Amino acid sequence: MLSSIFFEDITMPNFNTLYRIDECPDLMTDGFVGDEQGNLIFLSVWGRDTATQEFIARLTLGRDEQGLDQFHILTEQGGSIPVFVGNVEQLDKCSNRAYRRTLFGSLVHLWLFDRRCVKPDKANASALALLPRGSDHRVDRLWALVRDTCPLPLLDHWRDTVLELLQTQSMLSRLPAALGPLEGHRLAIDVPALTKALGTLIRNGVLGPDASVSRTASERLLATAA
Repeated sequence: MLSSIFFEDITMPNFNTLYRIDECPDLMTDGFVGDEQGNLIFLSVWGRDTATQEFIARLTLGRDEQGLDQFHILTEQGGSIPVFVGNVEQLDKCSNRAYRRTLFGSLVHLWLFDRRCVKPDKANASALALLPRGSDHRVDRLWALVRDTCPLPLLDHWRDTVLELLQTQSMLSRLPAALGPLEGHRLAIDVPALTKALGTLIRNGVLGPDASVSRTASERLLATAA
């Protein structure tokens, strides 16, 4: 999912939207997504090759001397967004030389991202999704992620009901920290709870083998709870 999002949806940046990294003045970022604790989920960085390599090395060192276990993105309003690196072993990277001929040498575009953005953790029924802000395909992509991650069989015409159920029970939520063109979503399925909820909906005739049920998802859930 990550590669298709990157190469289909992320374009070259508008350099009016680049933000400085306080601890690394030679780097700029045009995109960041973080979780509820401010941990790094995704970061898009621009800089010279030596600067990006030094940045990666400092993240690897963590709290050791010259290492970085957190840094700050400086905003246009003069504030700063704290970013916590967390478990660096959970991060992966992808880079390419975007501009080979500049006054400052080759300019490298580096992406750092949580590996769960690439591959769901099926053992724990959890995953992360990165989507373009305001995407017309948000629901379809989240549903595809749910079906890929969930160990339970889910029929396509259950989509709206199941997505609303997951959101209502905080198993599917939008990540609160985002800067730039992407937004993040967390999927953390409580399999026993979802199994029980789906069983109730099926027994009450809200979910079935065909798509003939016409009531909205909200009406279905209210009817089930009554």
